Amino acid sequence: MNALRQTLESKRQELIDQLIDAEVFKKDGKQLFELTLQELESEYRLVRARNQSGH
Repeated sequence: MNALRQTLESKRQELIDQLIDAEVFKKDGKQLFELTLQELESEYRLVRARNQSGH
């Protein structure tokens, strides 16, 4: 179970780093580190879609 937790935390940190690179620092008044993995994944998908559409 510890390996699973470590993998999830690693994925969270990767998403946070990618969002920061995209100049996203907060969502709905929350710092990125306060968001769940699902919230981070959702925000990352929105950022990617925005970037792909040219905005």
